[in-house]
Amino acid sequence: MTTDDPHGALTKRTPARRKARQLAKHLRTERPDYAYLKEVFRHLRDELDVQVSRTPKTLPYVPTEQEIRRYYQTVWTARRPGDIVLIKTLLYTGVRVAELVKIRIEDVDLDTCRIRITQGKGGKDRYVPFPATFKEALALHIAAQRDKNAVFLFESSWKKPYSTRGVRAMLSRYAEKAGLDHNMPPHRLRHFLFTWLKTQGIDDALIQPYSGHASRTSLEIYSKIALGPAQDTYDGVIDQFPV
Repeated sequence: MTTDDPHGALTKRTPARRKARQLAKHLRTERPDYAYLKEVFRHLRDELDVQVSRTPKTLPYVPTEQEIRRYYQTVWTARRPGDIVLIKTLLYTGVRVAELVKIRIEDVDLDTCRIRITQGKGGKDRYVPFPATFKEALALHIAAQRDKNAVFLFESSWKKPYSTRGVRAMLSRYAEKAGLDHNMPPHRLRHFLFTWLKTQGIDDALIQPYSGHASRTSLEIYSKIALGPAQDTYDGVIDQFPV
């Protein structure tokens, strides 16, 4: 294997697999674990002055309020109650699609207006709120699901939870019907909610626990999209949500 060096000359390199075997002979007696190897190679990069190239992060596309209203109007016009509840659940809670399809009926607490997310990203449990105005529609949906002996909040006629692929396909169909320039995958609804909350002055300290982000640092992307002073809580602003 050859590569150009900074001075224009061709440098012959040992194939990576063979070099790994050579290094393994020196390291085997250390009985290394992953953390040790990671630290060794960090220092090795410093010794060899190897610079880590990082791909610059780009801000995600966030739908406008006008696009969300247009999108939801298309969903509402279709008159499919199950689809309406599913899309509103995504919009109001900001859950990831993989979390949505795992929600069981027993995870929904209509009294406190919150949903338990079990084993979300990173294997963590958390609760997400929904507005009181959504309680009645959600209760009717749950009653209909229980009449079918369903276990999951969103379940197919085959008695199985919706697939993430099926949810994505549903959202895509409505985006096409609405004539939007952009598709509407689940993460865009999530981005819209958290960006909208930032514009309402909601602080990261409130958003982080139910967003499922490991730290406030992960929420900086929403700060770059919409900055605002911390003001009220979710319940204080959600009545103004465009849907």
